[in-house]
Amino acid sequence: MNDKNLYIHTAVFHKSATKPDQYPKYPYPEFAFFGRSNVGKSSLLSMLISSKAEVKTSARPGHTQTINFFVINESLSFADLPGFGYAKAPGAIKDSFLPMIRSYIEVRETLRVAFLLIDIRRTPGEEEQEILAALSKRGISTAVVVTKADKLSNNQLKQRIRGIAEELQINEADIFVSSSLKKSGRADLLKLIGQFSER
Repeated sequence: MNDKNLYIHTAVFHKSATKPDQYPKYPYPEFAFFGRSNVGKSSLLSMLISSKAEVKTSARPGHTQTINFFVINESLSFADLPGFGYAKAPGAIKDSFLPMIRSYIEVRETLRVAFLLIDIRRTPGEEEQEILAALSKRGISTAVVVTKADKLSNNQLKQRIRGIAEELQINEADIFVSSSLKKSGRADLLKLIGQFSER
């Protein structure tokens, strides 16, 4: 297995979709990004792919209503799932996000790794637990990534990681720590993606 970090030299927005029959049919291994609205998914994706492509996003948190697919290096893909839990989103739209996410998890055969993003300052709730359960049911490898690590001191950061690990019943060592502002966590995440893209 390759222990070197993935080097992203091309990244192209491919298409948006809301249901399985609209998903891209390409055979690439796929890496999906899940998380609440305003958790920093677009910032994390921008950090990972650098300046090679613009991440398709909405200017307002909670307003992205589609699954956005990107082709990376013409050999793998990223899927950016709609953010859930945005209180100000219209009810019908907000209620559609989790079913859209569940449907993607249930049918996407090329999905290799799911990244569940959690704001370091908040405790994961029922939605995160539901997503983890759906991924576990399908046997999809999942990486929990805490975002906005720059918002806390080192001691606060350690306490929050401990709390999130306990809440999700996972090991603290299995949590990736990231800050898009400081570009931290990028190397570890790209290394994981590189390892799974070769399987």
